[in-house]
Amino acid sequence: MLLLFDIDGTLTRGGPARAAFARALERTFGAAGPVFDHDFSGKTDPLITRELLTEAGLPRRDIEAGLPRFCRCYITELEARIGAHPVTALPGAHSLMGTLTGRDDVFLGLVTGNLEGGARLKLRSAGLWDHFPIGAFGSDHEDRNELPAIALRRAAAHWGRPFRGEETVVVGDTPLDVACGRVVGAATVGVATGRYSFAELEAAGADRVLPDFADVEAALQAILARLP
Repeated sequence: MLLLFDIDGTLTRGGPARAAFARALERTFGAAGPVFDHDFSGKTDPLITRELLTEAGLPRRDIEAGLPRFCRCYITELEARIGAHPVTALPGAHSLMGTLTGRDDVFLGLVTGNLEGGARLKLRSAGLWDHFPIGAFGSDHEDRNELPAIALRRAAAHWGRPFRGEETVVVGDTPLDVACGRVVGAATVGVATGRYSFAELEAAGADRVLPDFADVEAALQAILARLP
């Protein structure tokens, strides 16, 4: 079984990402839009950038031209800040990942809106990066719904065997995580550790919903429900 995890609000909290985002936007485009009030939940970093700059009044051509520079600048700004403002793992995340990594019947990966460099910095800060050999990131595609298929292809290349959506579980804290998993026919597990409630994740169509990962046994049962 392939298990694909989101990062922010699912495995981790905190860190300097929003401040780094704001500074990188200012340095690249001279405007940041309403960055400290904007809803980042479940979105890819390129999409967030486009939304903020569109609201700030920048034309599409200028946004497109500046995106590559912005992405590089954001990673630089994030790296400069994260030592003083580390990302922390949510309760149960370390125990859950340690247990899953020790099994020979599951394979771990990421599906996240973070740029790959941002995902690496955040998860290294939280002590979780080494659990995930593969992933699909916001730097791969702006549309989050495209990311699970990319992750499945990377998993197949890494482990030398095909993975189908039907043997995959996507775990995340937003309705957009649920939606992207459903695109490839994956089971979806919502975790009410972000801004969305248990009821909202159920309403979004998650197959199973957890309050958090603090009860590791309950989390394992929910995530591994497809195993015989």
